[in-house]
Amino acid sequence: MTASISPGQLPTFADIEDAARHIGVACIVTPLLESPVINAQVEGRVLVKAEGLQRTGSFKMRGAYNRMRLLTDDERSRGVVAYSSGNHGQAVAYAARMLGTTAVVVMPADAPRTKAEKTKALGAEVIFYDRQRDDRVAIGKRLADERGLVMVPPFEDRFVMAGAGTVALEAVRQAQSMGVSSVDAMIACCSGGGLAAGCAIVMHELLPDAERLAAEPVGFDDTARSLAAGERVSNTLGGHSICDSVLAPMPGALTFEVNRRLLTGAVAVTDAEVIDAMRTAFRELGLVAEPGGSVALASVLSGRYAARGKTVIVTLSGANVDLDAALRWMAEGGTT
Repeated sequence: MTASISPGQLPTFADIEDAARHIGVACIVTPLLESPVINAQVEGRVLVKAEGLQRTGSFKMRGAYNRMRLLTDDERSRGVVAYSSGNHGQAVAYAARMLGTTAVVVMPADAPRTKAEKTKALGAEVIFYDRQRDDRVAIGKRLADERGLVMVPPFEDRFVMAGAGTVALEAVRQAQSMGVSSVDAMIACCSGGGLAAGCAIVMHELLPDAERLAAEPVGFDDTARSLAAGERVSNTLGGHSICDSVLAPMPGALTFEVNRRLLTGAVAVTDAEVIDAMRTAFRELGLVAEPGGSVALASVLSGRYAARGKTVIVTLSGANVDLDAALRWMAEGGTT
């Protein structure tokens, strides 16, 4: 373990079980879905955890609420600050409203309009920054210091990661209730690595023989490259992908400490493959999916992860996409 990271900073399986016992007041149990068409295409069995149906439209509500339920009365009176490409910001705003506190969200200026509008509608103050030029963490810390706000990170937090891990805890239990005798792999959409870390902890505990993978966009595969290097590496500035929700500049220190030990691999997919996954989710599952939330499904549909003869759980982790953009991408047949 990295010397600067203590065991108490990292989530345990017990933390995830505890989160599952507490987040029900804010989160729903999302369905685990499958399609015979998708199964036939990959010649395996694909179980899709539909987190776009979660409150605020992504899995982020799980971690945000699990962290914010622990705020003291004094912290609630001061309010919270978060930095987010949009999904975490909406979750923090929603949880703040539930818990009777206020929220400030630092969001990239190029975030989909629908994410900014929904965050504001939930009562949060939104402060925009330039994704290519500004340091969102520094902005968040400055606001926390200046206003006395409590930082609620999108992934670098024990309780945020534990909340995210409930996705896998639910999925495994749902698969068992469906009569699934074994699961060969779980693939989680990955940005800073919180969802991948939480899911990896659950899978390692409950299904230790199953593969545990992260899925990322090509050009933003910092987790894959970090795993290969044995240390955190960053993405090159100036890259482009439509997967706005999974474009963290590099893995988190805490999340990578978990993922370097527990992930068995990572896969990267192109924007065209992501669009095909969005189209497939809509046609075969009746689900709207945002690009970043579709990378895990895209990894299976594209064959970048070979699912033939296997049972694979994938996260479809968000549904917050501008309608006009989604329709245009899906109508263009996979071009960007």
